[in-house]
Amino acid sequence: MGNRLSRIATRTGDDGSTGLGDGTRVPKNCPRIHALGEVDELNSMLGVLLTEPLPEDVRDLLGHIQHDLFDLGGEVCIPGYTMVKEAHVLRLDEALAKYNESLPPLKEFILPGGSRAAALAHLARTVARRAERAIVSLASSETVNAPVQQYLNRLSDLLFVLGRHLNRCGGGSDVLWKRTSG
Repeated sequence: MGNRLSRIATRTGDDGSTGLGDGTRVPKNCPRIHALGEVDELNSMLGVLLTEPLPEDVRDLLGHIQHDLFDLGGEVCIPGYTMVKEAHVLRLDEALAKYNESLPPLKEFILPGGSRAAALAHLARTVARRAERAIVSLASSETVNAPVQQYLNRLSDLLFVLGRHLNRCGGGSDVLWKRTSG
């Protein structure tokens, strides 16, 4: 890893560039920095979700995911560096199976909402999808480790399932979409 910041206001980005983890300077609007920002926003969104009262197993899972996302961001920040492995994706698959098992099958579309924690999980899901799109965009012009994209895809699915789970933990249920005739 590169040098750790000892001061935040370095003024080196005043010209519209920023430093990658390997020391390379790139424009702040390049696809790699865009993807990195989306991953950072996702991690911050999970931090907001973690301020809610949550079941301890969900809290532990989200904390672990935050660390994974920091590693994922580190990988995006250092071209050619690999931190996210298939095992990271498999852990999300296991969590998906665990939380999906107790949920009733979906017969209707659901709306984000219900409890505050569930709504925040759905909001985090949309940020995860945006981060995934940014990684796909980056991968169209630069090499990206496949598990990075897979991790974000699986995480968005997991956040959808956690939203449903959190509604039930709060004594509620899914908020069903009702078709309006137009």
